Amino acid sequence: MTKTATTRAAWLVLATGFLILFIGGGARFAIGLTLKPMVSDLNWTRSDLGVAVFVFQTVTAFAMFYSGRLADRASLKAMLAWGLVVCGASIGAMSLVTQPWHALLLFGIVYAFANGLVSVSPVGVMVTRAFPDRAGFANGVASAGMSVGQLVIIAVLAAVLVSIGWRSVFVWVGLAHLLFLPLILYAVPGKEATARQGPGPVREGMSLAEAMRTRQFWLLIVIYAVCGLDDFFVSTHVVAFALDRGVSTFLAGNLLAFMGIAGLVGVIAAGMWGDRTGPVFGTAASFIARIAVFLLVMVDQSQISVAIFSLVFGITFLVTAPLTVLFIRDSFGLKNMGAIGGIIVMVHHICGGFGAWLGAAVFDRNGDYTAAFTVMFLASLVALAATLMYRPLKRSVAKP
Repeated sequence: MTKTATTRAAWLVLATGFLILFIGGGARFAIGLTLKPMVSDLNWTRSDLGVAVFVFQTVTAFAMFYSGRLADRASLKAMLAWGLVVCGASIGAMSLVTQPWHALLLFGIVYAFANGLVSVSPVGVMVTRAFPDRAGFANGVASAGMSVGQLVIIAVLAAVLVSIGWRSVFVWVGLAHLLFLPLILYAVPGKEATARQGPGPVREGMSLAEAMRTRQFWLLIVIYAVCGLDDFFVSTHVVAFALDRGVSTFLAGNLLAFMGIAGLVGVIAAGMWGDRTGPVFGTAASFIARIAVFLLVMVDQSQISVAIFSLVFGITFLVTAPLTVLFIRDSFGLKNMGAIGGIIVMVHHICGGFGAWLGAAVFDRNGDYTAAFTVMFLASLVALAATLMYRPLKRSVAKP
């Protein structure tokens, strides 16, 4: 294969990774967009959906670990294609729910597992193989798909929600998943093609068990646990929080889209910055910004503060996603990137599910989110300290 053809194939792989995370980035936030109208229409509590989101995060987390391990040794094409089909069917079926256990089964279990198969874990392995020398940039572009999906899909669905209703949101999201299936079948290398082309970088490094015996691994667990706690508390509850503070329905729905615009800038900048300086500085900067805006809404919950909070938090949203592979590469090597990255992302999403549930439980108990914002503020201080304590292991990682 010529160098030009190889480059074209690599960029096609990157575009496919972007689009996979684009649809996932929009679809998983549909539950946050529809939370208040669903609760009102079906006479549920916010905790009913909060439990479904918590289970979703937990199941997705374990599926991400599984898909990460599988990505190191199996066919990415088959895994991504089947995951996309099951995602579309299960999220579309959410339009039919009438009882809380329906949402728990469809969203919390079936969609959650399939979502883990088409997540940042296998996509990260795929694009790092295609761009071994620009892993931060490539993962930043691919991860930006989540922010762009949040922007485009949620903006469209906010209009659908106002004009048609929450059930139609899930129908359209389900259909959207199937649009990208032909691209995956065409662009993603199968197991045999990957073996012929080689894995990209020479994949040397620690096993998962060896990595778990290092201080760096456990600092990363703390960092990503708090990141997940913050991310999914905010993404699940920011629309409902804005509505509670008097923001209009349409504008509140589009807060997730505005966060997507900000996140697009943040995630690409983090990847490029990470290639130049390493992953620590971008991670620390994101937690400093979060500490500031959590403190803001703890003391002032005016509509202006809600808007500032959404914009600033949006810039930090998912910035650690492209940096994961850099943390792993610098300390543990690339041999078991999928497995090590999978367990880190698993912890991120389990804690994210807890954050989503905690927000609902705090609101149902107190009638507002102030106590939950306080928890996120304190947790972000811990994560900032862990980030500043992190030093990569001095390793000699083989280059391609």
